[in-house]
Amino acid sequence: MYAALWRILPGPWWVRVLILLALLAAVLYGLFWYVFPWVSQFVNPQEVTVG
Repeated sequence: MYAALWRILPGPWWVRVLILLALLAAVLYGLFWYVFPWVSQFVNPQEVTVG
């Protein structure tokens, strides 16, 4: 999968690295601002029981 992504991206290797870093930053932004707050409604770490 990663090799296919690497081949699809245009430019020399350093441009590809910059594009991949920008994509990673966009994914992390989406996770921290949209996904994690939504999931926190369903997961309450204060209600942990060990049986």
